[in-house]
Amino acid sequence: MKLLNISGSPHVHSDESTKKIMWRVNAALIPALLVAIAYFGLNALLISLISVASCVLFQWLIEKFIMKVPTTIGDGSAIVTGLLLAFNVPATPQMLWIVVIGAMVAIGIGKMSFGGLGKNPFNPALVGRVFLLISFPVQMTTWPTVGGLFPMTLDVTTGATPLGILKEGGAEALPQAWDMFLGHMGGSLGEVSALAILIGAIYLLCKKIITWHIPVAFIGTAAVFSCILWLVNPDQFVDPLTTILTGGIMLGACFMATDMVTSPMAKSGQLIFGFGCGLLTIIIRNWGSYPEGVSFAILLMNSITPLLNRWCKPKRFAE
Repeated sequence: MKLLNISGSPHVHSDESTKKIMWRVNAALIPALLVAIAYFGLNALLISLISVASCVLFQWLIEKFIMKVPTTIGDGSAIVTGLLLAFNVPATPQMLWIVVIGAMVAIGIGKMSFGGLGKNPFNPALVGRVFLLISFPVQMTTWPTVGGLFPMTLDVTTGATPLGILKEGGAEALPQAWDMFLGHMGGSLGEVSALAILIGAIYLLCKKIITWHIPVAFIGTAAVFSCILWLVNPDQFVDPLTTILTGGIMLGACFMATDMVTSPMAKSGQLIFGFGCGLLTIIIRNWGSYPEGVSFAILLMNSITPLLNRWCKPKRFAE
């Protein structure tokens, strides 16, 4: 007689793994990387390579010589952090060495100091980005202008980003909406093209790496509140389409706020998380000293993710 073996839960298994998920996120970032290289040239490519190599190196060094544990650089998570950190800095020659410091902070403080992947409460790339913004404010707010496609020189001409233009009250000098959608404007190298970001986000949605809840809540909240402000005073506040297409809202909503480690697990918690990110972004943009607020908004909401996980628990089976 054939006996049945009964084991403990869970009984439903999947072929998904952390390694597969991380490498799919890396694949989803490729369209934005290609657009960045097309508009910003060698600087974008070199900054991305240096950032990725630095994150991988620092994680390997910390795991081997400080934590003395088997290395996990093969899971691709350090590459994700490196790409996202590079996407959050301007494509200028000064960033070729500054991004190494950002990588050290992102991996060493934002990730490995808490025990590694799955234990960090804050998005590591944003920890590195905010550290660089505070430590190197001039270099982090010196933006290259976009000229022709595939520039082959490291020398750049600097100019203002759309958010900088708005902060100075020069809305009439903004690029056209189509140019902003494609990415033909100044900004951090990975955030300029909404089209490229959407292509990557759709891929992640199809692969079920992320769900729609955080991106839709984040972008929708930012659009609604910016629309209210714009209707109240169109001379002072910008319209919702420009709000969404400028700065890091698209990149933050699709790739950083959706980080499964630092965002809530329940769908209701994700909606609240996205709402908070969108609201804080609009508040910081319009009344804060910085023209951008996405990084600060996401990190602030990361800090209350444990509370959202306790408050928004799904019902237990058969409860």
